[in-house]
Amino acid sequence: MLRGEDGGGLDTAEDKARTEGEGKESLEKTKIGEEGMPEEMKEEPRERAIRQPKQTQETQKERLFTPTEGRSFRGDITQKGYEKKRSKLIGAYFPQTPGTDPSMDRRTPVTPSSRYHRRRSSGSRDERYRSDVHTEAVQAALAKHKERKMAVPMPSKRRSLVVQTSMDAYTPPDTSSGSEGEGQGDEDEGRDDEEEEGGGGGGTSSSQEGSISMEHWISRAIHGTSSTTTTASSSSSSTRSGGSGAAGGRLADVLAQQVHISTQHHLRHHHHHHRHKTENYSAPPDVTGYTNNTDGIQVERTPAAGTGTGTPRPSPRYGNAELMETGDGVPVSSRVSAKIQQLVNTLKRPKRPPLREFFVDDFEELLDVQQPDPNLPKAEGAQMVALRGEQLGVVTNWPPSLEAALQRWGTISPKAPCLSTMDTNGKPLYVLTYGKLWSRSVKVAFNLLYKLGTKQEPLVRPGDRVALVFPNNDPAAFMTAFYGCLLAEVVPVPIEVPLSRKDAGSQQIGFLLGSCGVTVALTSDVCHKGLPKSPTGEIPQFRGWPKVLWFVAESKHLSKPPRDWFPHIKDANQDTAYIEYKTCKDGSVLGVAVTRVSMLTHCQALTQTCSYSEAETVVNVLDFKKDVGLWHAVQTSVMNMMHVISIPYALMKVNPLSWIQKVCQYKAKVACVKSRDMHWALVAHRDQRDINLSSLRMLLLADGSNPWSISSCDAFLNVFQTKGLKPEVICPCASSPEALTVAIRRPLEDGSSPPGRGVLSMQGLSHGVIRIDSEEKLSVLTLQDVGSVMPGATMCAVKPEGVPQLCKTDEIGELCVCTVATGTSYYGLAGMTKNTFEVFPVSTSGSPITEFPFTRTGLLGFIGPAGLIFVAGKMDGLMVVGGRRHNADDIVATALAVEPMKFVYRGRIAVFSITVLHDERIVVVAEQRPDSTEEDSFQWMSRVLQAIDGIHQVGVYCLALVPSNTLPKTPLGGIHLSETKQLFLEGALHPCNVLMCPHTCVTNLPKPRQKQPEIGPASVMVGNLVSGKRIAQASGRDLGQIEDNDQFLFLSEVLQWRAQTTPEHVLFTLLNSRGTVSSSLTCMQLHKRAEKIAALLAERGHLQDGDHVALVYPPGIDLIVAFYGCLYAGCVPITVRPPHPQNISTTLPTVKMIVEVSRSVCVMTTQLICKLLRSKEASAAVDVRTWPPVLDTDDLPKKKPPLLHKPSNPDTLAYLDFSVSTTGMLAGVQMSHTATSAFCRSIKLQGELYPSREVAICLDPYCGLGFVLWCLCSVYSGHRSILIPPSELELNPSLWLWSISQQKVRDTFCSYSVMELCTKGLGLQTDALKSRGLDLSRVRTCVVVAEERPRIALTQSFSKLFKDLGLHPRAVSTSFGCRVNLAVCLQGTSGPDPTTVFVDMRALRHDRVRLVERGSPHSLPLMESGKILPGVRIIIANPETKGPMGESHLGEIWVHSGHNSSGYFTVYGDETLQSDHFSSRLSFGDTQTIWARTGYLGFLRRTELTDASGERHDALYVVGALEEAMELRGMRYHPIDIETSVIRTHKSITECAVFTWTNLLVVVVELDGSEQEALDLVPLVTNVVLEEHYLIVGVVVVVDIGVIPINSRGEKQRMHLRDGFLADQLDPIYVAYNM
Repeated sequence: MLRGEDGGGLDTAEDKARTEGEGKESLEKTKIGEEGMPEEMKEEPRERAIRQPKQTQETQKERLFTPTEGRSFRGDITQKGYEKKRSKLIGAYFPQTPGTDPSMDRRTPVTPSSRYHRRRSSGSRDERYRSDVHTEAVQAALAKHKERKMAVPMPSKRRSLVVQTSMDAYTPPDTSSGSEGEGQGDEDEGRDDEEEEGGGGGGTSSSQEGSISMEHWISRAIHGTSSTTTTASSSSSSTRSGGSGAAGGRLADVLAQQVHISTQHHLRHHHHHHRHKTENYSAPPDVTGYTNNTDGIQVERTPAAGTGTGTPRPSPRYGNAELMETGDGVPVSSRVSAKIQQLVNTLKRPKRPPLREFFVDDFEELLDVQQPDPNLPKAEGAQMVALRGEQLGVVTNWPPSLEAALQRWGTISPKAPCLSTMDTNGKPLYVLTYGKLWSRSVKVAFNLLYKLGTKQEPLVRPGDRVALVFPNNDPAAFMTAFYGCLLAEVVPVPIEVPLSRKDAGSQQIGFLLGSCGVTVALTSDVCHKGLPKSPTGEIPQFRGWPKVLWFVAESKHLSKPPRDWFPHIKDANQDTAYIEYKTCKDGSVLGVAVTRVSMLTHCQALTQTCSYSEAETVVNVLDFKKDVGLWHAVQTSVMNMMHVISIPYALMKVNPLSWIQKVCQYKAKVACVKSRDMHWALVAHRDQRDINLSSLRMLLLADGSNPWSISSCDAFLNVFQTKGLKPEVICPCASSPEALTVAIRRPLEDGSSPPGRGVLSMQGLSHGVIRIDSEEKLSVLTLQDVGSVMPGATMCAVKPEGVPQLCKTDEIGELCVCTVATGTSYYGLAGMTKNTFEVFPVSTSGSPITEFPFTRTGLLGFIGPAGLIFVAGKMDGLMVVGGRRHNADDIVATALAVEPMKFVYRGRIAVFSITVLHDERIVVVAEQRPDSTEEDSFQWMSRVLQAIDGIHQVGVYCLALVPSNTLPKTPLGGIHLSETKQLFLEGALHPCNVLMCPHTCVTNLPKPRQKQPEIGPASVMVGNLVSGKRIAQASGRDLGQIEDNDQFLFLSEVLQWRAQTTPEHVLFTLLNSRGTVSSSLTCMQLHKRAEKIAALLAERGHLQDGDHVALVYPPGIDLIVAFYGCLYAGCVPITVRPPHPQNISTTLPTVKMIVEVSRSVCVMTTQLICKLLRSKEASAAVDVRTWPPVLDTDDLPKKKPPLLHKPSNPDTLAYLDFSVSTTGMLAGVQMSHTATSAFCRSIKLQGELYPSREVAICLDPYCGLGFVLWCLCSVYSGHRSILIPPSELELNPSLWLWSISQQKVRDTFCSYSVMELCTKGLGLQTDALKSRGLDLSRVRTCVVVAEERPRIALTQSFSKLFKDLGLHPRAVSTSFGCRVNLAVCLQGTSGPDPTTVFVDMRALRHDRVRLVERGSPHSLPLMESGKILPGVRIIIANPETKGPMGESHLGEIWVHSGHNSSGYFTVYGDETLQSDHFSSRLSFGDTQTIWARTGYLGFLRRTELTDASGERHDALYVVGALEEAMELRGMRYHPIDIETSVIRTHKSITECAVFTWTNLLVVVVELDGSEQEALDLVPLVTNVVLEEHYLIVGVVVVVDIGVIPINSRGEKQRMHLRDGFLADQLDPIYVAYNM
């Protein structure tokens, strides 16, 4: 349940005055208009409010809001007073909830208590990012957003997906204002002066106050009454609701024509005052198809003093779903459409100016080169100078190598403690002395070199790499192994313990080991026992790992070296000492090789910087296997004979204060921690008496380079300063795997200058420049310095992209260091090494600044005044969105600062970017607390979006919430970013909430297409002639000479003639599901039974000549008999699909409608269906009393009719053909006797059908070509039809193919649904069928009967699948028909094979055809729809100008033929439609011929092939129906193209349908999988439609399999689906409303 602000339950959206006093005060001020107030003054109060947290109670009252409350309006005083006054005026007219007083606010104001209390309460938050200042800034940014009133429609979920059931079933509408319509700017201006209360045409609507109770709202939603009434100026439209008949005004059409006039009048002078401010705001995206008022910023206004005494005008608001109506005022009592309306309104919010967009040049979308905006901040400083650190002063007694140091201390002072380890209770577990470390390391070295493998073939030689696999609680074993490797001159590669075979990232580690050639892994006893084992006790090979030998490097398992063996100790040289692993942004793992000299120099530099001395005690909390922990607690400590107290991670979890207690206990001088350890200590710290930190001279902060560590430092100092912690002790350090330690702030001597702080503007940072910000602005980043350059190093900053050019002094760049003490290479990767470790920075002149190479640190920052180094973020976390750079860490910090901190589980938030449509898009994934409700999560999400938008001025593309503890973890428990991103992109993240905001983020869509003024048809024709293009027209062959059965004008006569000449010839054979003949008809039997039907009609039905009779039969012989019976009786038959017994409620109304619309005077059917029509279920679905007489034909009278009817005029009606189009329109067409005979004749010629032939038909026999093939063709041509009802295939999928094989049929017809059934049902059985003798090699034509673009993927997979059974691929083809002509094309027996072309989908959107190569991007395969039938002429015409089009141009297919239908049959008699569809003439060229318009777009192309007559063959390609096509952003999209893309995105999407609603694209997908996967689909669907179609999806609906309605022809009924969606009947698993 979303309340655009901070979730104050059911309070109204306006903030009611806190107290009476405040209300009075504001009433006085109401009279001051706000127009003249300058912008700065309006901002004033909010700034002050934020910056003064400690105010007294008195000022509290006067203040507009508290930072925690975070609400404000522009000029809040006047607004609030006005709301108060308004509620007083109209409050009396609203039902009052018992026990509430509208003047009393139910929220108690929150006084900001001391910062300290607030901090202590925020327990679980990840404190890397903690910042009070930032939290306040976020609150203020949210408050700013309140004025913009962002209301996000909350997604709806199926109950089973919601853990806590919540009130999300109904989103209560924001209750403040009337309809925010889509008025056009000029209309508004024109009507400014009209008074509102005088009924001046504007739709005033009663506004409810928020005091209406929830129950009232819900009952309103349930009863579907909307208590608000709108008198729109277009009231004629509001009364037309979508009817289902042919002429029923469809909502979409109505929507497209109406413009709803806004209730929001602009005050005249307001327009002039605000013009100048809105220049740089572009209009919002055209979501609604109407122009929006162009005021950039919505300023909440009070009515001017002289508006009159009427009801005060409701303030304009965004996203209110109150009016529950469609875009044009058609009331819809449905929460779905209310939410969509809310979405539409929200999307109309003004957006910040978009980037320069693409432009369209001959539909080649070119990315516009980013024109830099002159007003953007640019670096203006001088070029920086590389900075040198102090000399590295070598002290005489420094050892020549680390091994030498170990030997020295191990022999001189063997009893000196080197390392103390703790158990999980904090008790000392073990003390490792220098003597023990030395002797054990020697032992490890000896065993490595001599005890692995054989004497002749040792397994490990000096220089080989070995893995060190030690758990975090065993530093002693690690240290021994590490130094053992150094002594043996073997290269250790420390890695994490692989916990399971599929541990996140463990595969990548495996690649690293493989590339380093690791064959041996050293480990400890305990760790070895804990590794996963196979049943035989073997350690399995981990995924991606090379085969390694596990070697337990503990003393008791090793053999003693001989007395005379000593390791050879050299001075440090250029050999690799060890390899530290590093995980990149994309998840790959690299090994950074560090040489012995680098390692030693690094230790010396650390010793000098940190002034380490012998026998100092150090407490270490960090991971000792890598990074700062390894350098200080394993390497430098040994060099200086220091004593390390190691605190395992497990102990920190149990007792976060343990490190502080150890510092006190051991009087430690140095502690190495991360900011999270400081934070945890703060949270756990409960006034411990005996803490004394005065011994600390240095508190090393390992992640000091994270800008967000500063607040932990401040807070820690605040609390522990009283416990003896000196401020100068805190030493942040910056480091990276490549450059090792980059900088450390030195422990200062007393009284020297305090450390530096930089408060930088985030806006500036995003453009890469440094702008020091006074701490007044909201979006700032406060940095602390990390000290100066390391001894012996030189440092500079270079531009992050391109040539490593030195930055200017006020520019952020990547820090680079030049020193001995860095890594030297990425092991085994020469190319990447060169780019990182061998960088030569150049000056502006292009010359390198030194001859020595620098190493990139991967840190972004700058060198500030006094040579202090500041780090602003990591290169890895950088996301470049729209040319601006944002750091992932900063966005995490903002998300975490959003108020209900209790919401994110342990502060676990991942931020990364994905590339969609040529730009990076930000994705935020957070783990939510197990106890949070749907409302909490949605509330939090909308606020995070606002906060990030307010502070970083960047939109979040997708915000996803996952259950706690489900994100992939790194070994130390952090979030594994690249793995998370991978899961997100694969659709395997399984979030429990998703909010996508493509509308706000995607600003680089190609420009909407501007419709050019149409070129006149004459010019088009001349143009085509000049360019040598043919006019696109084609025709089938002539109908040729007449044969004996062609002399009859009427089918009834043909039947009588056949009954006389070939009485025993079998015309029809019906098969059952077992493949056996269930009944058959000879010519004579058909004639006799038809006579009896005619007698029945005459006798029981008392029908007149020309009466209409509905035939409701299952597919079979009865249907055929009844049809000819009607012809014999002179009646007009209409075939109707019988209702489905399991689904009467939805199928019976269609039957009833056809019977009524066709004006049938009687219904003929079987006894079974007769009973069904009279059943209880039937009477529940329709009014049974209004049926015409129902005759059952199971027992026919014995006698013949007196006389068979002979029609007088061949142009009279033979039958009516009713069909529901894919757009849900029921259309009946009239077929005359002439047309029927011409039709049969055309098919006979095309298919070469003669009495000796057999044809198998597996189609529904109710309309179109299917009906003609099933009932008419056999009688006309005399061939035998083998009838296979498609419903039988559900019981036996192979029935159709078996019948073809057994009956040796050469020609067969089917529908797409039959083909799909065979492809899906028999896909895995082809071998079994082949072995049982199924043979399709005789089939020469297999035609899919269709009224759509050929489904090339389906026909191809069918051909491929059954190729093994002898099916020739060229046999499979399609036909094409439509309402005005039931069959235009049909692949015949002779003639060239159907061709396929590839067209550019982008060109198609612009109504152009551009042929491209197969496999080129954006290509779409189109298959020819069969050969044009004999007697048919086709021309391609422009649907708007009706002019003829050139060849290969897209236009409407027009057809002229003897078997065109003669017109629509409707009750409404809509003549204009009729004449337009059935008798159109070209506006130019051949203006005499009368054409029928098919309503389908397509194009003709002359191929290189020749047809039977020797002419070149013209191929017709059908693209799609005009009425199905969606006009979006000025371009024409065919739903099937978008659906194809969507189905490809995820394996669990089985079907998809798209439609538009108020210009929003709605995508419905069927999910084959667990409901948990539903939300994974939302981002994937949005991405693919953006990438491939440049469209933003408005709503994604995830439903169960089988929800998308499909008609008998296998076509999706998208409009039925749309109606079901809007009426809320789909029971979706999840509905996501994209912002």
